[in-house]
Amino acid sequence: MSSRPTSAQTSPSASAEPVSAQADALAGELRTLVGKLKRRLREQASAGDFTPSQLATLQRLERDGPATVSSLARAEGMRPQSMGTVVAALESAGLLTGAPDPADGRQTLWSLTDAFASWMRESRAARQDWLARTIEARLDREEQTQLAHAIALLQRLVQS
Repeated sequence: MSSRPTSAQTSPSASAEPVSAQADALAGELRTLVGKLKRRLREQASAGDFTPSQLATLQRLERDGPATVSSLARAEGMRPQSMGTVVAALESAGLLTGAPDPADGRQTLWSLTDAFASWMRESRAARQDWLARTIEARLDREEQTQLAHAIALLQRLVQS
């Protein structure tokens, strides 16, 4: 028998009650599967040679719109100096553009260049297309219905 603690025993927010062996096994399989799916999706539309911090910054700007270095740093849990380095690298690569912050002219609002925003949309569409075509090719209608039910269960797992 393994002496490895179950996820409930290692999670700071978990109760003192250990999880069942089935729940622990499902958690491990799901974590592994999600990792493989993420890798396959990345293969479909390369995210380039971005660091995790650069990619998170680009995604945040796409999702939330223009932001200052300070607000990006807070959102990503980084020091402003570190975020400044990330932003400078992205700007020098031609992916970001800066404009004076109308609320505080001493600050710069950073946003994605139009060309890069378009590339991100195309990249996301390529991943969506690959996944839709793969589902269509590999799963029959009944399996697609089962997948829809599984997605509903996964959504319940991530609800707050």
